Amino acid sequence: MNCHEAYLLSSAPNLTVFLIIIVLLVVLFPYSSASSLDSFMYVGCSQIKYSPGSPYESNVNSILASLVNSASISSFNSFKISLPGSTQADVVYGLYQCRGDLTNPECHHCVASAVTRLSTFCVGTSGGALQLEGCFVKYDNTPFLGAQDKIVVSKKCGPGIGYDSDMLTRRDAVLAYLTGGGQYFLEGRSEKVQGMVQCIQDLSMNECQDCLSEAIQRLKSECGSSPWGDMFLGKCYARYSGNGYPFKSGEQLHHRRWWFTVCAFTLSLIFVLILF
Repeated sequence: MNCHEAYLLSSAPNLTVFLIIIVLLVVLFPYSSASSLDSFMYVGCSQIKYSPGSPYESNVNSILASLVNSASISSFNSFKISLPGSTQADVVYGLYQCRGDLTNPECHHCVASAVTRLSTFCVGTSGGALQLEGCFVKYDNTPFLGAQDKIVVSKKCGPGIGYDSDMLTRRDAVLAYLTGGGQYFLEGRSEKVQGMVQCIQDLSMNECQDCLSEAIQRLKSECGSSPWGDMFLGKCYARYSGNGYPFKSGEQLHHRRWWFTVCAFTLSLIFVLILF
């Protein structure tokens, strides 16, 4: 065997391994970028338990499966499920809402993750609600579909860093724009300040605007001069960030994924050129 043959034998496995790694990175990257959409925000579980093996348990399992299946084709849906053999007390209501800037695969991934966690947090409970960065899931035996809910379920404010008049002026301008947006999901930006609002789509637009006005008013009042803040009500939320906030918009995630794919392809091409 000459040196050229030895080189081909030794380089071919390396090339194969490298290309496999590149392919895996490209295939798996959407899930790594989607991981930020899985970030936990809050969870709430009913104090009432259902009996294992009961019709209610079957209805809960059915509605959670329906939420996951529907999330692959729509960013929002709601269900009322009562399987054969159920009584009125066994009826289960449920819905999910994905962030308005997510793709269908991202929505499906997020809702599936939320349902899995909800099943862990709220084992055997008659109701539960869980919010991740990218989606919201809720089920209960009490009718809540289409009902307004402005109860504060979660609020977070960044640490005080002193008064920043420019940041607060821009924040107020962004939040004012979001208040009058007339949409179920809306983002806004002014320089480094960005904001995001969303309603559950079982509300009417007037109810949505009413909920968002309440969330934004509370957000400004309770977070004061904080560099970032979240205000989650039962059926809507408002968020803002001034100095590098943890949430990533769908546009940013898509941008990261595009650049990663380009870089992976470029690296594989360079490697091939070096070998041959």
